[in-house]
Amino acid sequence: MSSRPVVEPAAARPFGGSLTRRAGFADFGELIAATAQRLPGTVALDDGVRAVSFARLDERANRAANMLLRAGVGRGDRFGILSENCIEYIELAVAAARIGAVLCAMNWRFMPAELSHCIRLTAPLVLFVSARHAPSVAGLDLGGAHIVRLDGEYDALLEAAATDCPAPVAEPEDGYIILYTSGTTGAPKAALISHRAELARFALSRIDAGLAPGDAFVAWAPMFHMASLEHALHALALGGTVHVVDGADIERIVRLASTVPQWWLVLLPGMMDRVVEAMLRSGAKPAPVRVVGALADLVNPTLVAATSRAFNAPFWNTFGSTETGMVPFAGTRFAIGEAPANLAKAPNSLHLFRLVDAEDRDVREGDPGEVVVRGPTIFSGYWNAADTNALDFRNGWFHMGDVFAACGDGRFLYVDRVKYLIKTGAENVYPAEIERVLLADPRVLEAVVVRRPDERWGEVPVAIVSCKTPTPTAAELLELCRGSLARYKWPKEVRFVADPAEFPRSTSGKIQRHELEKLVRQPA
Repeated sequence: MSSRPVVEPAAARPFGGSLTRRAGFADFGELIAATAQRLPGTVALDDGVRAVSFARLDERANRAANMLLRAGVGRGDRFGILSENCIEYIELAVAAARIGAVLCAMNWRFMPAELSHCIRLTAPLVLFVSARHAPSVAGLDLGGAHIVRLDGEYDALLEAAATDCPAPVAEPEDGYIILYTSGTTGAPKAALISHRAELARFALSRIDAGLAPGDAFVAWAPMFHMASLEHALHALALGGTVHVVDGADIERIVRLASTVPQWWLVLLPGMMDRVVEAMLRSGAKPAPVRVVGALADLVNPTLVAATSRAFNAPFWNTFGSTETGMVPFAGTRFAIGEAPANLAKAPNSLHLFRLVDAEDRDVREGDPGEVVVRGPTIFSGYWNAADTNALDFRNGWFHMGDVFAACGDGRFLYVDRVKYLIKTGAENVYPAEIERVLLADPRVLEAVVVRRPDERWGEVPVAIVSCKTPTPTAAELLELCRGSLARYKWPKEVRFVADPAEFPRSTSGKIQRHELEKLVRQPA
């Protein structure tokens, strides 16, 4: 008997096109609108002075979306925000989704030259600026961007805008948010996060990080970081209240921790110890918190234990990046009161990963290798950086630049960066950024910046220089850095080496930074 191919009924065959694309996708603007319909009176945003319901957030986001459209900002166009954490920041993030625009989250810690670079790189049509940060853009070449002040002008424009919700236009691979991250050359790169990636990160928060419907989130970290803006959107999509905090306001963070049940209380090196001390001084009992902390690799184990005890919550041994979200290795929690002797991390969901050598070959178990990943949380590349993207996405895998080693028990241990990186608090500092500034002084013959462990910040940069006579003082070199670099990039110490030949080098002549690290750990 001859066999005949099975033919699907015509009605069952996928027909593609815009109808199926629309049915298979919903952006954060739509998700939060649906939440507003279900929970109109629930508080969506609370900054300690104003409490905004979901219905009010929905209306203001619609007004903001229509205001942007009137300003010529549509699908694929960029607009920027340079502001401290505020309710308006999140309104504009929701509005961006509703018109398919890209929100460029400007880093207010950048120096004017860095800000100017970011603005020229991504060319926002409109730049929303708070009163606090308006001086940072005074006199800068904005490339034609129209400035809207968030203190008064913004509300007036909102009042004049329509309340109708624009028809959805965004598609999964459209860009949604740009976050700026330092590059090895020191010039910030613009990481483009698509709607697809943000929705996958939302799913990851739900699957692996325990985010549940109605969970509150305290957004104190700067909203130009994914740990604040992204996770605020995730909580809102599930009907949770986002408590907007203007930076590391220790008193308010502690007050909220003792009164508001929360999902993830993000605490970072540099402020974690102060929050713990303030919580203990208050004598208050913590409200339920699902997980606390971050970046255990940069925190003293005793502080990890103290933090989890103070908030009666497991400590999240996080690992992730702007480019990937909380992957690949952020699946480990430390028990309440545990001072971890081993910081190995378990994999998260929603991605594939490999550890590879310099030729992209898989390394043997136990050997260090660069992490390369594939999956729906991955960003869409760096804006206007074709050469960098071709290198970082080679062979269809994103190369994170982080080196791990398999432990043999299903977990993985962080080793280092492929390219030397200093992680101070939550900020990335590449030595080349500081070295270039130091070498601008004609008396400096050689400058090398290395990391030194620090109780508060996890790591800090230390500069080692060799100079000709007359030799500059450490104070002069530090002043040079203060005039050119963001504060967190300033070296915490300058050490002098008499002869450049004293720098330890490999056979190829490259500085061996790990040897210099031994030097800076010793008293000067």
